[in-house]
Amino acid sequence: MTKTILIAILLSVALPAAAHHSAAQFDFQKPVTVAGTIKEFRMANPHMRLVLAVDDARGAREIEFEGHSLNNLYRRGWRKDMVKVGDSLTISIAPRKDGGDGGYVLSVKTPEGKEF
Repeated sequence: MTKTILIAILLSVALPAAAHHSAAQFDFQKPVTVAGTIKEFRMANPHMRLVLAVDDARGAREIEFEGHSLNNLYRRGWRKDMVKVGDSLTISIAPRKDGGDGGYVLSVKTPEGKEF
């Protein structure tokens, strides 16, 4: 019975940690700028999620980006009401290493020049 309890405790601690993914898929050494219109913006744990409608050399499409944890965003001054669906944004991202659409949001700039 003691072995079963120990295994249950270990699994309850290990499984939540395994569910969290790393940022290793992004290339933080080669930031890229992307402009588009917000289709979705969600500041909720575990990470911020931003979907932009983008029309560039590769065509029109919706691209999903992720950002830091909610705690880190709030500490840096981000608030849920800073941007909304329909706003135009220019974002700096760490692109995906595999060359696919998406990336990790490093900074955001509004058309009025507000940066965060």
